[in-house]
Amino acid sequence: MGNLSRRSLLRNSLAIAAAGTAARPYLANAAATTATVWWTQGFAEEEDVSFKKIVADYEKASGNAVDYSIVPYAPMRQKIVSAVTSGVVPDLFQNTPVEIIALYAWQDKLVDVSDIVETQQKEYTESALLTAHCYNNVEKKRGYYGVPYTVGASMNHIWRPLVEKAGYSMEDLPKTWDAYYDFFKDVQKKLRAQGMRNVYGLGFQLNTAGNDSNARANDFIIAYGGQDIVTKDGKLHLDDPNVRRAAIEMLSYPTAAYEEGFVPPGAINWNDADDNNAFHAKQIVMDIERSLSTEVAIIKNQQDYNDIVTMRLPLSNDGKPVPVEQGSLCGLIPKGAKNVEVAKDFLKYLIQPEVPNELLKTGLGRNLPAMPAIVKDDQWWFADPHRAAYTQQGLLGPTVPTFWTSNPAYAQVQNEHVWQTAWAEIIQDKATPQAAAEKAFKRVEEIFSKYPITQT
Repeated sequence: MGNLSRRSLLRNSLAIAAAGTAARPYLANAAATTATVWWTQGFAEEEDVSFKKIVADYEKASGNAVDYSIVPYAPMRQKIVSAVTSGVVPDLFQNTPVEIIALYAWQDKLVDVSDIVETQQKEYTESALLTAHCYNNVEKKRGYYGVPYTVGASMNHIWRPLVEKAGYSMEDLPKTWDAYYDFFKDVQKKLRAQGMRNVYGLGFQLNTAGNDSNARANDFIIAYGGQDIVTKDGKLHLDDPNVRRAAIEMLSYPTAAYEEGFVPPGAINWNDADDNNAFHAKQIVMDIERSLSTEVAIIKNQQDYNDIVTMRLPLSNDGKPVPVEQGSLCGLIPKGAKNVEVAKDFLKYLIQPEVPNELLKTGLGRNLPAMPAIVKDDQWWFADPHRAAYTQQGLLGPTVPTFWTSNPAYAQVQNEHVWQTAWAEIIQDKATPQAAAEKAFKRVEEIFSKYPITQT
């Protein structure tokens, strides 16, 4: 997961009205040249230190002021929902969680920031731009409703010593998807035979509440050939046999691994931190994460840090490269903000290439810049094997945008955890993957019927 305990989330919180359950956000009386900014607390302390320095540098260069609050992820999520619901908003916040950019753009609750994005448009990855290019259902058109500055993509994180203890080497890992993850089942068997009774081969997130399980479902759908489940025109393609097959296989493989005993029993109730915790405790041999949070958490323990191998996702079962879903963290300006021009000016400063490079490097490279030229011009991103693998896969390799970018209906699919509910039905209710899939397909189609897109 990209953020640890901060990302233990309340299910469907985007749909919960905050009135009566959360205090209205307090906003200071800002001067005309002051922007009120809500910023999500970093995973590492270094990330917060870096943000504060960026703010100080901006204030010195511009003469403007930034009145910022740094808040942990889960409280920030609720704070944003409360603010947008009440209409008492700051001048700037991030897309926390990431899919709110699509939902709020659809509802015409964000300021179009195309003029800011255009200042660096040629530098961005296509996936980062598409993440921010959302559909406004009031204006019936797309626009840029967020300013991307960082991206993330899924990677495999593996304990090399556990693989070797089982009698294998990292070179023994198969190249294709199912065979790759099946390998860790054999590693578990060999370790169990040596008396390691509490070790599991696979660290799949199978809960029905967090963000990581949404990411895992999407990873598997794409790997099985279903990346066109939602196309750029916002259309759903569950009528495509390849997409339906990919979704059924996505429901089948992780649940079968769980039922066979290769995933910890608690994985169905994990929060977004628990797979990280299990990995650090060496309860699982491998994990999948969309950042380097796994490595950064133990960077001061160089022995463990060096014992982890960070690897790209395997090839598809037919031997083709699997494009990773590249999510992007953006700065958003809500409608009702009092100092839009100062917020825009700060965002314009934030995306000057040297600024996000400094911000992310000081944050230990947990996430990637949204601009490939940054890493191509700075060998720091390749000087560490973890960063090098992450940079190559998540920024320079083949990527696809998040599905909800094309239609916010998929954000609601994720918010309801439709696929994860199907996992639970297979595991707990003993439904067949086919039956669980058909029920999930019906719900997905119902959600998409409420989000018609008439112009792309």
